[in-house]
Amino acid sequence: MNKKIKPLIWVILWCTLGVNAQEFDILIKNGHVLDAKNGIDKVIDIAIKGDAIAKVGSNISKNSAGTVIDAEGLYVSPGLIDIHSHNFHGTEPNAYLSNSFTALPPDGFSFRAGVTTLVDAGGAGWRNFQLFKDQVIDRSKTRVLSFINIVGSGMKGGALEQNLFDMDAKLTAMVAKQNKAHVVGVKLAHYSGFDWTPTEKAVEAGKLADIPVMIDFGGSQPELSLETLFMEKLRPGDIFTHAYAHVNGRMPIVGDDGKVADFAREAQKKGIIFDVGHGGGSFLFAQAVPAMKQGFKPNTISTDLHTGSMNAGMKDITNIMSKFLNMNMPVSEVIATTTWNSAKAIKREDLGHLTEGAVADITLLNLREGDFGFIDTQRKRMKGDKKFECELTIRAGKVVYDLNGLAVGDWDN
Repeated sequence: MNKKIKPLIWVILWCTLGVNAQEFDILIKNGHVLDAKNGIDKVIDIAIKGDAIAKVGSNISKNSAGTVIDAEGLYVSPGLIDIHSHNFHGTEPNAYLSNSFTALPPDGFSFRAGVTTLVDAGGAGWRNFQLFKDQVIDRSKTRVLSFINIVGSGMKGGALEQNLFDMDAKLTAMVAKQNKAHVVGVKLAHYSGFDWTPTEKAVEAGKLADIPVMIDFGGSQPELSLETLFMEKLRPGDIFTHAYAHVNGRMPIVGDDGKVADFAREAQKKGIIFDVGHGGGSFLFAQAVPAMKQGFKPNTISTDLHTGSMNAGMKDITNIMSKFLNMNMPVSEVIATTTWNSAKAIKREDLGHLTEGAVADITLLNLREGDFGFIDTQRKRMKGDKKFECELTIRAGKVVYDLNGLAVGDWDN
């Protein structure tokens, strides 16, 4: 045999055997998998091929994957979904959360917290949604979705958000339907006044586009009744955010007697989604702790992420999840509120689970034990002994954040 051909044959054989042996791109081994949709709560392996989950099973061979991640001692969950965030960042002065400085570019604040999907909550309205899509959605590695604002100009703050004439249900629904891949709901926020018209217009838009509404009451004197909102205005599947807030002009769900209002429990039974929406002014331990003790738990946990909240008591979604852990919410339930529950709330049931064939959005979480402190939006502290920390995030089959280098080899090997 020609001396030049023989080495070439060995190279071909080696490459062929290597490809066949490495059936998967990434293998996550020995992690405690929590997948609410599929009822998985145990140590099991997950294999990834391309951008999808290829196999979920026990004792998948290490030799079957190009990259092996040892997740022993870690929780493995679907990629976290934050359904209340603010990401229409830009440079327009005095525009608050709509193409301005207070909103945040997604990729800088998502993956390091284990978040693979962010839902911008009302930054854009029908007038400027295309700009938001071009500027943020299409330029982000993070999956960015939207609750489109019932106000046409979006969440620009101040007087602009009080303009009833810019609240157009038909045009809002039209833009939502034109952008079904990205718009998952309608947002009402910050309207101040004793008037149900904004709520009614938002719900009308939601009906026309067949999507849920997220409500954030701005405030009213006298206060608008939450019981009326829940039982007469909203539909099952609509979302009440800032569930544990107590702000001027809005009724709290925990009354002065320290008890959760009966109408809040009835609303949750009806199918109203109670979302945390922590933010910079909308989460009080004085509301959350007694509510949790009385068994009134959130359906979804979200951040209300912006420059103010991230630098105050909110910080990021894992910090909020940790607060609920320390209010005795089981780990599996906390994970469900940021994965499968959130996916169902935005009608994106292709997300939030680890089914074979699903997109490979995966988060690895370390549950640390120690002496920790957590802060609410009134700068009150709660002590805790448990805290989540994101170890690694995979988005569409690619490692996009790796705190301690679990997916790479040592430099001196």
